[in-house]
Amino acid sequence: MSEDDLLLREAEKIVTALGGMFPGLCEVVLHDLRDPRHAVRAIENNLSGRRVGDAATELGLARVKDPDYPGILQNYPNSFPDGRPAKSTSIGLKNGRGEYVAAICLNLDVSLLGTAARTLANLVRTDLRDEPVEETLRAQTTAELREAVEEFAAARGSTPRGLDAAARRELVRSLKDRGYLRVKHSVQALTDLLGVSRATVYNYLR
Repeated sequence: MSEDDLLLREAEKIVTALGGMFPGLCEVVLHDLRDPRHAVRAIENNLSGRRVGDAATELGLARVKDPDYPGILQNYPNSFPDGRPAKSTSIGLKNGRGEYVAAICLNLDVSLLGTAARTLANLVRTDLRDEPVEETLRAQTTAELREAVEEFAAARGSTPRGLDAAARRELVRSLKDRGYLRVKHSVQALTDLLGVSRATVYNYLR
């Protein structure tokens, strides 16, 4: 077995162990940088929808081209294909010749942590009495739409994708009443957040 193959074999053990440590929360990917067009060698807790044999990311290609590229990029902002925010760390692995052979990448789904944080906030929140109504004259944004969806789910001890059909219908109608569906691309944002089709969202509005 060559040095490069041995390095990849050992790296795959690390990926498996890290994936088992953070099930459902952190995607862990092993990239074989010797073949950028089919770089994904192993993936645990698949949150991005990629498959073994998929191509390297832009970061992987940068490492292939430049042996002086940083070995560790830690805690940088990222996002999954459906728009969920992520926090990522990438670790490049070199062989004895100083060439990048592999990379281990960790992608933490911070939207789940945001839901947990909102659940705790709801538990400790107190209600204000006899307060004047506050009015906002600016339009809502997609980010505020996402926050409203996550708060709704957190109040029910769930994630947006974990809501049942009745709760999703209630949520969509509430968002419409509050003006969130006037936000540009709001329906597409909802389909990504809830994991449903556009037709389903429109059906909830009937």
